[in-house]
Amino acid sequence: MKVGIAGFMLESVTFLPNLTTLEDFERTECRGDAIVQRCRGTNTVLGGFIDVCDRERMEMVPIVWAGITAAGRGPAADDAFDYYCQVIVEGLRAHRGSLDGVLLDLHGACTTPMRLDPDGDLVRLVRSEVGPDVPVMLALDYHGNLDASTISDATATFGYHYSPHIDMGDTGRRAAECLVRTLRGEINPVTAIARPGVMVPSIFSATNLHPLSNFVDRSIELPQTTPGLLDVSVFAGFSYADVPNCGFSVVVVADGDQSLAERTAIDMSDSIRRARRELHIPGLVRNLKDGVAYGLERARSAKAPIVLLEHADRMNDSTYVLHELLRQEANNAAVPFLWDPESAAAACRAGEGETIYLKLGGHSSARSGGPVEVAAKVLQAGEKSYHVTGPMGRGAKVDLGLAAVLDVGGIVVSVTTNPETAIDEDPFVQFGMRPQDFAIIVLRSKTHFRAVYESLAEEIVIVDTPDWGPADLTTLPYQHAPTATSYPFVDCA
Repeated sequence: MKVGIAGFMLESVTFLPNLTTLEDFERTECRGDAIVQRCRGTNTVLGGFIDVCDRERMEMVPIVWAGITAAGRGPAADDAFDYYCQVIVEGLRAHRGSLDGVLLDLHGACTTPMRLDPDGDLVRLVRSEVGPDVPVMLALDYHGNLDASTISDATATFGYHYSPHIDMGDTGRRAAECLVRTLRGEINPVTAIARPGVMVPSIFSATNLHPLSNFVDRSIELPQTTPGLLDVSVFAGFSYADVPNCGFSVVVVADGDQSLAERTAIDMSDSIRRARRELHIPGLVRNLKDGVAYGLERARSAKAPIVLLEHADRMNDSTYVLHELLRQEANNAAVPFLWDPESAAAACRAGEGETIYLKLGGHSSARSGGPVEVAAKVLQAGEKSYHVTGPMGRGAKVDLGLAAVLDVGGIVVSVTTNPETAIDEDPFVQFGMRPQDFAIIVLRSKTHFRAVYESLAEEIVIVDTPDWGPADLTTLPYQHAPTATSYPFVDCA
């Protein structure tokens, strides 16, 4: 069996003013056999694809993978999207007539200035190139926004079950194993999708939160207990992409039984709709001033770090919590992975041990809190890359570019050239530090940090700020997302 493998990933915050350029994607790009070398053994979708291909002794035709997955970005530039579509199509064309199947790794919440569903457009291009009879298996992020049009040209679609995304490798294996069984003639996969008309902010999409955890558990159990069901995926959607198909969806893959797939998808979708009010948990979130004050007070007696979660940050450069920590004279606090290329470069020019004056963070948009003017002592500075040691994406390479660790009045801030979200211990241990040694840790993740910090931290304090990923979706200037009805911007039917 000969299988084409390709991927293009972006989670687009359509409200951000900056476009994600071709140059941005090229920094992450991998082609040909280098894809297999880089991803084999990693907890990534491509790692899962490769595991199954290796086991089944399938001939892999890796074409290209490019993507920005760890930090929020604005829409992909149209020329960047067009470029990678062309690379993927030409790669498939070079093996026209000889490919038995295709494995695609996409996100599902990409946008461009000219496209509201580019992931679906890419799947259609792939289908057009390989023809109607070649199985195309699609793996998508749990936060994908999709409808029937998005996935209609895929043979079967599979989504991560969990957020934090600790099962990316398993998702790749589910898709690849379905391809193997299809090619052997053991199954005839058919797909159905249903949409409950529900949106939630990302902070409420963690799959360990009740009642969402019940739906995830059920989606995993149903294929094991229901004859004819092959796979069920619950997608929470991504509410910061302003698109018509924004919000929850349920995708079901059955063995030749379209009616079973449709009934199952509708049943679970209806269950999610009935629980829409319970999925919205505003009591989890505190305002900025009170949240920081509460965190500092808890830290006085805590035996482990207190996490202040600045969840509305989409570009890793929000400064609201840093401003407030300085105002409340915090110390022994850490702010890892603040995106600020200019400050990182300035620290590297100055060198370790020097004190420099910086305008830290707050550069991405008017909503990011504005720069913080500080005197900072450079503790470490230089190029930095590493391979992930945490559970999400274990083994994947991270390139921070120029990076620096700064002491800002007793607050340790690391600044990076390439945006990367702190979700595990790597932002500390890769610089010779331990998160356990800090009283306060500021994180900017939405759900992924929970895989490590729920057990590491004494308490997680979620702080809401007015950046582009707020808990209150009614503050966002939607133009394309479904209109709210009986329950503000949770019920979007």
